[in-house]
Amino acid sequence: MILVMGATGPGTGNIGRTVVHQLVAAGRPVRALSRDPGRAVRLPDGVEVVKGDLGRPETLHTAFKGVDRMYMMAIDGWGVLEPETAAEVLDVARGAGVRHVVLLSASDNPLVEVEEPLRASGLDWTFLRPGEFAVNTADYWGPSIRDKGEVQDAYLDVRGVPIHEADVAAVAVTALLEDGHVGAIYTMTGPESLSRRDQVRAIGAALGRDISIKDVTPEKVRVMMIDRGWPGEVVDHIFNYFSAWVDNPPEVLSTVEEVTGRPARTYAQWADDHVMDFR
Repeated sequence: MILVMGATGPGTGNIGRTVVHQLVAAGRPVRALSRDPGRAVRLPDGVEVVKGDLGRPETLHTAFKGVDRMYMMAIDGWGVLEPETAAEVLDVARGAGVRHVVLLSASDNPLVEVEEPLRASGLDWTFLRPGEFAVNTADYWGPSIRDKGEVQDAYLDVRGVPIHEADVAAVAVTALLEDGHVGAIYTMTGPESLSRRDQVRAIGAALGRDISIKDVTPEKVRVMMIDRGWPGEVVDHIFNYFSAWVDNPPEVLSTVEEVTGRPARTYAQWADDHVMDFR
C-alpha cells in the first residue's frame, strides 16, 4: 500500500492529488491522508481516504497501517513542519513498517527542517526539489483574469522556469514504483525559461482571447494578495524569489526527462490543462 499525504488540500495539495491519480492509473492501491476526508471529492474511485493530521503524529497510526511506501509533504498548511514534529511522524511511520519516503521539498531553499529528520530516520528516502510551480499562477492571476480579463502584477519581465504539477508527480511516482531512486535528490524545473508576460500570453492563447497586462509595484501586489487571504510572510517569500531572479534567473534542468523518460510539459500545455481555472 502507498500512502499519499496532502492529496486534498490547496497549494502543494495539487501535487499530492496528481500523485494519487497517476498511481491509480498505474494500477496501484492508494491511501490518501486528509484532515477532512469529506473534502476528498476530486480523487479517483477506489482510493481509500483516511483521517489524520500531519502536524499531530499521534493521529497517523491508522493511516500508516499496512503502508510500505509514502509520498510526504514538508509543508503543513502554510508553514514547514517543525523538525521535532517531522521526526515524530517518521518514527510512527517506521514503527508501522514504512520503508521508503518520497519527500516534496524545494529547490532554492531546501526544507531541511524535514529533510534532515528523514535522513536520520533510518528510512529509505528520495528528495524532490522542484522550483516554481506553474499552478501558482492560477492562484496569482485566476481571480483577475476571470473577473476583469486582466493581470496586474510586478516583476512581469522576470524569467522563471515554471513546472507542471503533473511532472513533479511523475517524478514522485517513478521514485515510488521503480528501483534505483533511494538516496536521490531531484532538483527539477519546467522545460523553458519564460517571463511572466510570456506566461500571461500563454494563458490568453489557451482561452482564445487577449489578456490585459498591467505592471504595478510590488507593494500594491502585496496588498492585493493579502486581501485575497495570503499570509504576508508567504507573499514576501514569493517576492524574494522574483527579486532575486531579476539578475540571476533560474536555469532550465532536464531532470524530469532523465527520471521519467519523457519530456517535461510546457507552460502552454499547463495553461491548456487549466483553462477552466481562468474562465
